[in-house]
Amino acid sequence: MDSVTRKLYHVCRGNRALPDALLPTTKWVIDRIDIGARTKRRTRLVAGAGGLLDLASMKFPRDTDALTEVLATRDVGWVAALQHGQLEDPAVRSVVRRHCISYITLPTTAVELGHAVGHARGMCSLAETTTDGSMTVVDCDMIGSCDAMRQLFRTVRKFAMCNAPVLIQGESGTGKELTALAIHRHSDRRHAPFVAINCGAIPVHLVTSELFGYERGAFTGANERKTGRIELANRGTVFLDEIADLPMESQVTLLRFLQENSIERLGGVCPIDVDVRIVCATNVDLGRAAREGRFREDLYHRLSVLQMEEPPLRARGADVELLALHLLEQLRADSRRRIRGFSDDAVRALRAHDWPGNVRELRNRVWRAVVLFDNSVIAASDLGLAHYVDAHTTSLDQVRRRAEQEAVERALLRHRGRVADAARDLGVSRVTLYRLLESHGFDIASFLKGLRTDGSLTAVRQVTLAGGRGSTDQGLY
Repeated sequence: MDSVTRKLYHVCRGNRALPDALLPTTKWVIDRIDIGARTKRRTRLVAGAGGLLDLASMKFPRDTDALTEVLATRDVGWVAALQHGQLEDPAVRSVVRRHCISYITLPTTAVELGHAVGHARGMCSLAETTTDGSMTVVDCDMIGSCDAMRQLFRTVRKFAMCNAPVLIQGESGTGKELTALAIHRHSDRRHAPFVAINCGAIPVHLVTSELFGYERGAFTGANERKTGRIELANRGTVFLDEIADLPMESQVTLLRFLQENSIERLGGVCPIDVDVRIVCATNVDLGRAAREGRFREDLYHRLSVLQMEEPPLRARGADVELLALHLLEQLRADSRRRIRGFSDDAVRALRAHDWPGNVRELRNRVWRAVVLFDNSVIAASDLGLAHYVDAHTTSLDQVRRRAEQEAVERALLRHRGRVADAARDLGVSRVTLYRLLESHGFDIASFLKGLRTDGSLTAVRQVTLAGGRGSTDQGLY
């Protein structure tokens, strides 16, 4: 579907339908479906579209059957438009509960409707392929439509076509293992094992035996042969996460394997040929670590034949909302509650947060909200991000007060402190202006003194604030 113009189905009963002026038209192509039309048209609904169920224009249970036919198409994000009190009707409640992501009670505006259907459409478009024909959610559980992720998808496809080692670098929690898995699943090795190893989670004295295995009797307690993780991945892909944490002695063994494509189990004497592709990941600058002697430089060059950078979540723009919706879809499957999505303040907070923990932090916040809170819509406070909403509101209040205070000051300055003339200039009564002066802590005597001192707005403020009661917004200037 075109990323600029989006399809919106307006399902209604024609003679009572919402007027066109109330429908969102910016970047939406609207297709009206009149269930009361004498000549029925069979419409094949496009998956991933937005849908507005104009239930306020319908009568129940009369229109139930006609609606059922329209709603048979899946993957449309429906929003219901209702009259006040209409949810008391069991038939209406059933339609909203079973088919709609959210609902709006009339009266409303085109802007509010646009936000609601856009959000609902986003919930249903997550499994669509990206417009450059890359991966789907089903393929590799990766979500993204920003430029950085599109480039990542293209790089994954290119890297999947060869067997060279890959080094993935990026901050913790960005999804480096998912990228490694995507490379594997799009390669010729996809039917063989994908074995992930966290090099930082294995005790130092066990790294070699875990990676390469051991023979019976190789050490005390080795009562039987153990196949190493690399050998288990034969003909597949080995993902070495946190490769920078690999001990130096194990780095030597790994380098030898990369050079010879064979391993020796601990306590063994015969080399074993192993055919695997190595994909590594780290959240440190591995090249710098090699230059500083914290990582073997020869191993670094072996592992970094192909390199890619995983973008942090804060650099991915609106992808954060897509990811949040996708995670919610996954997590609410385990919840008995029907969670419909995120509130507007939650979406603003998602976009404002810096996400130092990246996708991992996002998943944890959404998971916590699903488990702990009972609302049908997740708010910013449920995500632990209420401070962004508070800051936003406070900022607007401050801007409004500052603009109001400056308008009053300038009017008084133009009229040399004459309150009646300033009130007439501002279009308010003299009583209203006195109330404004009081709310902002003005002292007329001090104001006139400031005029005599300099006559400038700065001087007036200085003298007024020093001589008067003081404004609550002094810090703004």
